[in-house]
Amino acid sequence: MSTPAAFQPTTKIARQARVTAILSTQTVRSQAELVALLTEEGMAVTQATLSRDLVELGAVRVRGVDGGLVYAVRQEGGDRSPRAGVSQEIHDAKLAKQCAELLITAEASGNIVVLRTPPGAANFLALSIDHSTMPQILGCIAGDDTVMMVTREVDGGAEVAARFLALADPQ
Repeated sequence: MSTPAAFQPTTKIARQARVTAILSTQTVRSQAELVALLTEEGMAVTQATLSRDLVELGAVRVRGVDGGLVYAVRQEGGDRSPRAGVSQEIHDAKLAKQCAELLITAEASGNIVVLRTPPGAANFLALSIDHSTMPQILGCIAGDDTVMMVTREVDGGAEVAARFLALADPQ
């Protein structure tokens, strides 16, 4: 899970976002291991800076599935309990469930996809999209009842819209 070579975030906010993403999807046992993962992505960080970041993010050490201590961060939404290394399969299953429950329509124009939801539900769907493994999506923004996504490919919208419609109606 690396950031594109064209953009290497250097701000504190971007670094902390990567730390949160790594801790949410991978098992990390030590700060040294986390420094190594960030370095692999081209993000130079000292252990002291990382230590401060972990405190600011509210990261804690919890027992992992193997019984060892791992770093975890609090998740968004109603369940704020710390989670370590949540697998992408869980995020993708959540996206499929959200689509089945919330997606009304999906339409594309070039590399833009517009998803419609019931009023107040777009942010829930957008959060699931942000945490999913869909590399063809460059990013998304949400309003009250609309999610707009931009795909990486100039003509990729139709394929992504079709995938969301399939997730909403898995038959």
